[in-house]
Parts: sequence; C-alpha cells; structure tokens
Amino acid sequence: MASSAQSGGSSGGSAPPALQRGIVKMVLSGCAIIVRGQPRGGPPPERQINLSNIRAGNLARRAAAGQPDAKDIPDEPWGFPAREFLRKKLIGKEVCFTIEYKNPQGREYGMVYLGKDTNGENIAESLVAEGLACRREGIRANNPEQNRLAECEDQAKMAKKGMWSEGNGSHTIRDLKYTIENPRHFVDSHHQKPVNAIIEHVRDGSVVRALLLPEYYLVTVMLSGIKCPTFRRELDGPETPEPFAAEAKFFTESRLLQRDVQIILESSHNQNMLGTVLHPNGNITELLLKEGFARCVDWSIAVYTRGAEKLRAAERFAKERKLRIWRDYVAPTANLDQKDKQFVAKVMQVLNADAIVVKLNSGDYKTIHLSSIRPPRLEGESTQVNVTVDYIRPASAATETIPAFSERTCATVTIGGINIAEALVSKGLATVIRYRQDDDQRSSHYDELLAAEARAIKNGKGLHSKKEVPIHRVADISGDTQKAKQFLPFLQRAGRSEAVVEYVFSGSRLKLYLPKETCLITFLLAGIECPRGARNLPGLVQEREPFSEEATLFTKELVLQREVEVEVESMDKAGNFIGWLHIDGVNLSVSLVEHALSKVHFTAERSSYYKSLLSAEEAAKQKKEKVWAHYEEQPVEEVSPVLEEKERSASYKPVFVTEITDDLHFYVQDVETGTQLEKLMEGMRNDIASHPPVEGSYAPRRGEFCIAKFVDGEWYRARVEKVESPAKVHVFYIDYGNREILPSTRLGALPPAFSTRVLPAQATEYAFAFIQVPQDEDARTDAVDSVVRDIQNTQCLLNVEHLSPGCPHVTLQFADSKGDVGLGLVKEGLVMVEVRKEKQFQKVITEYLNAQESAKSARLNLWRYGDFRADDADEFGYSR
Repeated sequence: MASSAQSGGSSGGSAPPALQRGIVKMVLSGCAIIVRGQPRGGPPPERQINLSNIRAGNLARRAAAGQPDAKDIPDEPWGFPAREFLRKKLIGKEVCFTIEYKNPQGREYGMVYLGKDTNGENIAESLVAEGLACRREGIRANNPEQNRLAECEDQAKMAKKGMWSEGNGSHTIRDLKYTIENPRHFVDSHHQKPVNAIIEHVRDGSVVRALLLPEYYLVTVMLSGIKCPTFRRELDGPETPEPFAAEAKFFTESRLLQRDVQIILESSHNQNMLGTVLHPNGNITELLLKEGFARCVDWSIAVYTRGAEKLRAAERFAKERKLRIWRDYVAPTANLDQKDKQFVAKVMQVLNADAIVVKLNSGDYKTIHLSSIRPPRLEGESTQVNVTVDYIRPASAATETIPAFSERTCATVTIGGINIAEALVSKGLATVIRYRQDDDQRSSHYDELLAAEARAIKNGKGLHSKKEVPIHRVADISGDTQKAKQFLPFLQRAGRSEAVVEYVFSGSRLKLYLPKETCLITFLLAGIECPRGARNLPGLVQEREPFSEEATLFTKELVLQREVEVEVESMDKAGNFIGWLHIDGVNLSVSLVEHALSKVHFTAERSSYYKSLLSAEEAAKQKKEKVWAHYEEQPVEEVSPVLEEKERSASYKPVFVTEITDDLHFYVQDVETGTQLEKLMEGMRNDIASHPPVEGSYAPRRGEFCIAKFVDGEWYRARVEKVESPAKVHVFYIDYGNREILPSTRLGALPPAFSTRVLPAQATEYAFAFIQVPQDEDARTDAVDSVVRDIQNTQCLLNVEHLSPGCPHVTLQFADSKGDVGLGLVKEGLVMVEVRKEKQFQKVITEYLNAQESAKSARLNLWRYGDFRADDADEFGYSR
C-alpha cells in the first residue's frame, strides 16, 4: 500500500522498524487510525494503526441488533474530544509510521508522525500533551520515546489539561440519538436550512451515515435524486459488489469520510433521510453523476432542492462520454439537430387524446404527440413546457384495419419537472404502448411509464377501475336565448365561477365550459371595445378592423384551454353572456386595454373595474401604439379637488391576530366568523383523510388556490404565489396570513366544497395607523418582536382609521385593558409618529406626539442617542 523506506542501523544491533507512508482515511478513536495507500486502478489497500504506549477513551457503541438484552455503550470521558483532535489534524493528510509490534490477534501498534518523515509532529505525544490520552499502565520510561511521553503527561497534569482538569469529564460525553421518533417532522423542522454534520461512515457511493451537530443525531442519509451501484448480500453469503460499486464508494469516501460538511435535509424514507451533502469543494451528488458513478432516480429527484436540471445535465455529460456505468450506453437513433430535438415551447391548443399544438420561439406552430402512451382523453392547459423529441414515427399507409397516419413527432413533454405522460398514466388516464424487443422507437422514460402503469393498475385508478365509467353530459346553451335566460340569474348570484376556455372567436368573444354547471356558453368581455374581425353576413362582407387579428392572438395565447374565473353581469339579445374574465389574477379586459388592443367602452362606468380600465387606457395612450397610434392628447382644464372634513369614526370590532410580518403589517381573523372557519377546517380535514391527495400528482400554478400541509402535519387552505421548481413552491395561507416554501408533494387541489366561494379567505392584512416603521433593520426587528410578544395569537379590538394603497390602516386595542397597541409602541420608543393633517385625527395625533416626547426624554430605544432626526432625517429615511 504505502511506500516504505528502510532506515539504516548499526551492524551490532537489530535493524530499526521500516518507515512507511500513507494517507489517513479514518480516525477510529483517540488512539487508532486507518491509513490507505495511493489508488492505482481501483480502491487502494488500507490498514489499521494503533498508537503505541498510550490509551484514549473509547467511543460510544450502539447495542447489537437482535440482542434484546444488549444496551448502548456511551462515550468514555474525553474519548470524543480525542477523536476530534485527531480527525481535524489527520484526515486526508499524509503521515509516516513505524510498526513496533503486532499482538497475537494481528493488531498492529506503532508510532505515527505527521508528514513524510519522523521530523514531523509525533501524534501520540500531541495527544498526551493536550490531556486527551494517557500512557498505558505498566509502561516504564526506559527509552527516549517513553521518556518524552512521561514528560508530556506530567506537563498536562500540571496545566490541568483535558482529562487532568477538575471534574469527571462528563461534559465531554455525547448524548447520542440513534433513532428519530417522527422523521418527517424532524426534516420539516429544519426548513431545508443547512445542518452542520460529520460523515461517520460511507455505505456506498450515495448512502452515508452522518452525525448531525450539535444535537448528536446519528442518521443514515441517502443522497436525493441519485443512486450508485451497491453491494448486494445474498442470504448467509458474502457481499457481491455491482459493477463500479467499490469505485463509487471510494470516490465518496475520499472526499467526505469524517469531513465537516453541511447537509440539507429534504425528505425522509422510514428512518433514513433524503438530503444533499454540501462540502466547500463541491456538491458530491453532481460529481458522482458527472463521473459516471451514479444515475438519476425519479422517485427522489423531486425533493432535490438545488435544481433537478443540474443532475440531469450531469448525467447526460457522463452518458455522452460513456463513463463507467454508462460504458455500454447507446444514444437514441433519431437523426435530429439538437435544436430540433430539445426545445422550450408554449402550448397553444390540446388537439385530442395524445397531441398538443405548441408555438416555437420562431413563431411557427408544431404538433407534438406524447411518446409511448395511448390515452383516451387529455387534460391540458396553455403554458410553457419542455419538449424532448424521442423519435419520429414515419407516415404509414392505410390497411384494412388501421387508418393512414401522417408523420408524427413523438416526444416527452414536461412541465415543472413533471412528465405529463407519466402523470396521465399514474392517474389511469392513459395506457402504455407495448413494443417489440428490437423496437427502439419509444419514450426515453419508458421504464418510468411502465412503473406508473403498474401502480395505477394496483390502485384501480381511472381506466383500471372496476367501477362503471361515468357519463359526462354537457349542455351547449351557446346562442340559445331561452336557456341563457334561465341560467343568467344563477350565474349572476354565483359571483366568480370557474371555467375553461374552449375556443377564442376574437379578442373579446370566447366559448367557455363551466365544469360546475356542465354547460358551454358564449362569453363577451365587458367594459371594452375590441377591434372586430372579418365577417361574412347575408348580403354584406364586413372587413376586419385594424389589430383585430393581434387581439385574437393575444387572447388565445393568454387563455385558450386554460382554467379561468368569470363574473357574469348580463346577456345580450343573442343569448351571449357578458362579464369579466380573470386568469391568474389578471383581468383580461384590463390586459387588452393595457396592451393597446382595445378601448374602454362607456358601459364600464358602473363597474368596479372602471378605474383600472381608465388607468390602463391612459398608459396605452401615452405610448401611442396599435389602436392609439394616431392619438392626440386633448388639453384638460385643471380642477382643484375639495376635501370634505369628517369626524373620526371609532367602531372597534373583535379580531384574532394570526400573523405579524417583518414590515410590521399584521393579519387578523374576524372573531364573528371563527366558528365557520373551525367547521370548514374540520370538514376539509375529514374529507382529505378519506380521500388523501396523491403525492406528486398536483401541479401548482401561480395564483391558484390549493391545500398545503403545514409543519404540524395538518392541511390548510393556501394560495400559490410563486413556483420556482417542483421542490420550491411559495404559498400563502389564506386563513392565517403566514407564508412558506414547500415542495409540490406537500400540496394538493382544494376540494370545491371548501373553496373561497363557500367561505372567503379569513386572514385580512392591516397596518398600524399614525406610526412610522423604522427603516433601520435592527430597530424594525425590535418593534416587530415586541408586537409578536404582545398580540400574536391573541384577541384584540380593531378600528379602521383610513384607507391607503396596499391595505387599510387601523388602530388596535388590547381586548382586556383597551390599551392602544400602536400608542404603546410609541411610548416604548420603538416607532415614531406619522403626523397626519386631517382634522378628525388631531386629538389622537396629539396623544401620540406627547407619548413620543416622553420616550425621547427617557432616551428609550430609538431615542437613546437623542433626537437623531435633527440633521440627517432624510439620509436615514425618516421625516418629521
């Protein structure tokens, strides 16, 4: 293993022991290490070296499995500090050593020196000098080495170092925890923040045993998203390594074993953790893939928090170079340029069961068929997707039993890291096509499709269910005036209704499917005048107006075959419904006006969206584009507004404060509707318990309402605010006001029976009136902490003082003492007063200013250095 050099000796005596060299792989304890040689064509040989003449405390050992009477053995005092002293000093370093003797059991004892020769640091002497080891009993100081050990020990005793210090050393004994009662909760409690750890053992390239600090949890961590070749053990037989298993294990060992690392805990599997190990020199997960030591696995890649696309790219790198486990890899045979094989496109239309129309970056449209599946029906939407072409199915002539087919581009289509074909198959909405053994024209994820189908069959999903297939009857009331009149009152009372855009006739005329009412309607956008397209009427040909095609294309790209919300206000003589359409929080009428593709119609004046429409139209006019290309601004006579004076209204209502934000806003629930929320939550959780969501089946979209599993393991109503990746979805809990970042596996569709139409979102945002929030981060944190201590999760009294952009400004009182919370912050010097000029507020403003002067006089918090606003108020963002 290690190189050896014979040291010269006198001819009259025995030759001194040979000097050998190696690299420290592992520190077993304070007096034992494992040394390895240099790798040559595979993992190198290794040997255990025990330090001569000294003894350090033993480390803890877990009770042997299968022996119920056995007990865990704890650390001996100063055993772990001794191990850590050697670990930090020696791991990965070159040492030289001499073997002085070997006992009958074959254990070797010797001297170890840091560096290439015996001039380096003597490790045994360093341990003894630090009081982390002592000389073995019965060893007499009859040679220079033992004399130096005795001197080091005497000096450590005099200095009261380590084991010679006062006390019994119990503070050095770790409280090791070998099991975790609730692994899922343990993972969630760390919120995907890095945890300091030491890698204690490497089982194979992608599975390690880690000591989490500072709580001393000893856990098994499987690297998220990958799997390395393993060591298989037959019953009562030896371990048999899979190809490259030993090499992959050495690759991980040489980089991580007994190194200080950080681990991001991402999920749990029984008592094992799924996570990512971070080392200053790189991410071991990506390195293993790039070197061909591992493959991506779909079942855990979804929880990987550092970008699944990086893992896929690293795996592709190894495949293309046929490294190690990919030495026999054969690439797909389709003769396509890379730009034609993999591209990002926008779904414009779902044609039928297995085909979608996408818009390429060039503006061209292309029909894509999903690879290797045969679905009866496809549920789709207009959004950005990733397309990877797997093969081109050539055109085929018709036979007696099979119709003719044109050439088809078959591909894997993914959205947010989710394979659409696999999702359809897993729900039982499609079946997998079987191929001949020699037919390579199949999906690049064919194995995953087969596994998904097996799960669907086992669980009786969709097509594989033994129940009768339900018949869906849809009533088409487009243009039917009588039926439309019957439906109108119902749709008006419903407020916002869910719908799917089936077809776009023009920029402002659409056909909608209402799933709850199971009917098709023609829908006209209210409040706008959109350019008309060309129409052939009896005896008249109506030419298209300018920008009508652009408006139609704009509406198609935004809403075609997507889920929307509509508000029906009225209907016309032809039985077409008129109203407002919203998609992801965007009002389509406002958006068309904003993009200069429509003008505001006078009928919008009575609408609550009139101001938004006017604002959008004014901005479009200034740009002078499209329908406003020839617009000339007319001079407007200036009118001075007259402010009406009014009395301050003090009508306090009871609320329950649920969340305080970092900018000192807060969310409350109305106490009067609290019982309704409790009943809804109880009903929703019972419903979820009886029909739990399928993990990973929900694809979150921004602005959509959903259910989210909080850290307490319970489901709550939420709204998706942002989707970074399947593993990072930003959600807002609509009934409590707090926010969280979750993987999509902890989200599900909100059952309609518990939607916001049944009970509106219960958390309402407010801000304190009459105060200025400090701009300084530390000062603001002090104020927030004070408010959290005083009112979070408590009942208070709330009065709306004035409306402002963003949210209403209010005063808040404690429910018991009726004390003003904002005034209390001013008295403590945690915030400053916002002086308002309105006459109705002068009395309360005076009270606030008097409290501020008292805080300044007492030099409290913000005022501890006097009135800092005198000379540099603007610089610090404050104003009087």
